[in-house]
Formats: sequence, structure tokens, C-alpha cells
Amino acid sequence: MSDIFTPVTLGGIELQNRLVMAPMTRSRANADGTPSKLAAEYYAQRASAGLIVTEGTQPSDDGQGYLTTPGIYTDAHVEGWRKVTGAVRHKGGRIFVQLMHAGRMSHPDNTPHHRQGVAPSAIAPGVPMFTPTGMQDIPAPRSMTTDEVRQTVADFRFAARRAVEAGADGVEIHGANGYLIQQFLAPSANTRTDEYGGSIQNRSRFAVEVAKAIAEEIGADRTAIRLSPGITMWGIDEGVEGPALYQHLVGELDTLGLAYLHIMHSGAEEQLADVRGLWHRPLIINRPGRPRDQIGADIATGLADLESYGQMVLANPDFIDRLKVGAPMNEADRSTYFGGTETGFTDYPTLADAAAQEAV
Repeated sequence: MSDIFTPVTLGGIELQNRLVMAPMTRSRANADGTPSKLAAEYYAQRASAGLIVTEGTQPSDDGQGYLTTPGIYTDAHVEGWRKVTGAVRHKGGRIFVQLMHAGRMSHPDNTPHHRQGVAPSAIAPGVPMFTPTGMQDIPAPRSMTTDEVRQTVADFRFAARRAVEAGADGVEIHGANGYLIQQFLAPSANTRTDEYGGSIQNRSRFAVEVAKAIAEEIGADRTAIRLSPGITMWGIDEGVEGPALYQHLVGELDTLGLAYLHIMHSGAEEQLADVRGLWHRPLIINRPGRPRDQIGADIATGLADLESYGQMVLANPDFIDRLKVGAPMNEADRSTYFGGTETGFTDYPTLADAAAQEAV
């Protein structure tokens, strides 16, 4: 039986262990979307994880939702990410860039072009968002035309190519957490009457087309996707058809030969079992709030091939070493999650730091 420290192959790369740094928005990019100098240090500090999945990275101006999130569609973005991937690789790590289009989870004040957000339908999420002037209600987005949907697929394709040019081992498509791809999946956010709305097959079409386009561009073995079946947040409700929708979607994605499927799971266990039965390649499971004593449980039972962790890796650059020796974990400082400088970003102490301090 595999355990968390057993090597595993994802697509064309071998990972040193089965623990993954989950994608986490940190809002510390430069104003133009280029990763800051600190980003290279931040990710390199955590390179002992089997795989790093970066923070959500927009594929276009329209894809940005939050302040100071990174992009991967300009030459400056590529150069910034090349410093990150180089630093991670120097430490022996592997890194996938997560491609995230926020869709309706956006405010004009947060984007470079200051335009209204775009989404499957002109339905506001009904929640506020932080902006340069404080919390503001998110305005209703503009419904994308069919041609704009197809252009967005092309934007994802282009961004994936740029990520590989920047040295990434691959890309993870963000199809979870209420952002654009999940907005297409949910009837509460998608009332379209074209080929991207209505039936389960139509609402899944955008996700499948994005995955196909990226796999064609950079190879299926460099392409992955994250989903969050049944999650209800920011007005997302996949309705009674939710389980059937994901059975169809996962089945379609399985035929593409992707590197992995990443599930953020907070729903019914039977739905997770359905996914495991339909997916025949590596599966990463993320369970928000999973306690330390449950780390490795899904791998031990064979439900998952890898497990991903967020807050514990954020607060513990040496997360893997601490697990190996049973050392206590730093607690994450929630007040420093988004924006700021090195505080709460690159200054969390390691076991080596503590030993050096004791030796003084």
C-alpha cells in the first residue's frame, strides 16, 4: 500500500512524495500581474512538497477578479514566472501553474481595463468583494456571447503555452470554487440557451473544450483540472442534477488522458466514490480543514493517489520535514493571507531556523 512519502508519476514527471501544495491566492503580484520577487522565494521554500500548484493565475485581462493576482499572458508575466519555476526546480521541486478565470467573481476596480466582469449569464453572485476602496458589492456581469466563450477557450490555450514557456511542468485548470468554469456548470449561474447552457452536456461543454484545447497545445500529460463537486458558495448551486453532471463531466475528462484530477471535497462521500470509479488516472483529494492526524488517510485506503494541503503548507515551508519527524506545525496567520509584504508570506520559521535560534 502506498503512503505519503512514496514517489508517484504524474503525466511525464516523477514526484518525490504524494503531498501537494494546494493553490492559494496570496494577492502579492505586481500591479501589471507579474509575480513579485518574493514569489520565487515563497514557492522555492516549499519545494519539498511533491508538487506545487500555484495560486490562481489569470489567462487574460477579463480573467482577473481580485487585486494584485498574477497573470500568464504577457512577456513580462512569463519572465516573472520563469524566476519562480527556476527557483523551485533549483530546490528539486515540481510546479504546475493554476489557470483561473474568475468570471463573475470580479470587480471593475480590480482589473487592468476596469470593465464589467464576464460570465455565462448576467447574474450577480450576491456577495461583496475587496477593492482599492474597500468592500463593494460585485456588480452583475455581462453575459458572454458564444464567440466570446470560444475566444476564452483560446485564451486558456494561449496561457497554457506561456506557462510552459515560463518553465512550468504543466498547468492545472481551475474548474472549482465558484469561478468561471463552475459558473458554466451551475444552473444558478448559467441560464444560456446556446450550446453552452441547458443540458448537462451543454453546461459541461466549456470545461471539456478548455481541457481539450490545453491538452492539444501542451500535451495531455502536462494538463490537469481541479473541480469541487457540490460546493455551494457565492451563489453557486448545481441543483439536483449535480451528481449526474459530474458523472458526465469526469467521464468526458477521463478520455483525454490528463495528468491528474484534483478534487476539493466537502460534499457527500458517495459522490467522491463515483469520481474515483470514473477516473482512471492519478487523483488528488483536498479536504478543507483535514486534521493532521488524518493526513495520508485517503492515500492509505486507495481513494486518492495524492493529497493536497493549503494552510499547513502556507505556514510551514518545511511541511514535509515536520511530518517526517512529528514536529509541531506553525499556525497560519489569517490576517496576512492576502496582500502585503514578506510578513506571513516568506517569513514563517522552519525547524532549521528554530535550531539555529536555540544555538545562539
